Amino acid sequence: MTSSTYGYVRVSTQEQNEARQMDALRKLCIPEKNIFMDKLSGKNFDRPQYKKLVKKFKPDDLLYIKSIDRLGRNYEEILEQWRVLTKEKHIDIVVVDMALLDTRRGKELMGGFLSDIVLQVLSFVAENERTNIRTRQAEGIAAAKARGVRFGRPPRPLPESYHSVYQRWKAGVITGTAAAKECGMPLSTFRYRAEIYENAKLL
Repeated sequence: MTSSTYGYVRVSTQEQNEARQMDALRKLCIPEKNIFMDKLSGKNFDRPQYKKLVKKFKPDDLLYIKSIDRLGRNYEEILEQWRVLTKEKHIDIVVVDMALLDTRRGKELMGGFLSDIVLQVLSFVAENERTNIRTRQAEGIAAAKARGVRFGRPPRPLPESYHSVYQRWKAGVITGTAAAKECGMPLSTFRYRAEIYENAKLL
């Protein structure tokens, strides 16, 4: 049975550019139809194109990836997936950016031992970087909120009658429930907008 050569490309979002990975694989003369790409997070292997690729593998096929973090960013799942591909699917894997991670050269005992160590280290680094990215994102969002940056959809404009309704509610002429009903909003929203309205008047 003739073996085939494949390439796998992954970027985390639709906006990220996959050109660097694609260029590296094209230089290896991998047929375009054999390059599979997902634009999804590397937190797990639940990716449609990756699953489609794995189903195509036959023993002695060869898979190229640009770097280990393109395969995934979850330490345990990377190691497990590597085992499945090499031990169950019986394919070879080459990580372009790391010459030691080439299973074609690691058949002997020492080569396999070194490859296992490098794989474990790089897999750990990939997951650690994912954790750091999430931490930086959370810190950035918290800092933005502290500066008054608002996230999500902008609030709906206040109805024209809001000022008069607010004044009557503030004076105790009508209840909050009645005021919210007149403005066409839930009571919690009315109170939230009233607080903003009061603060704005104090500026």
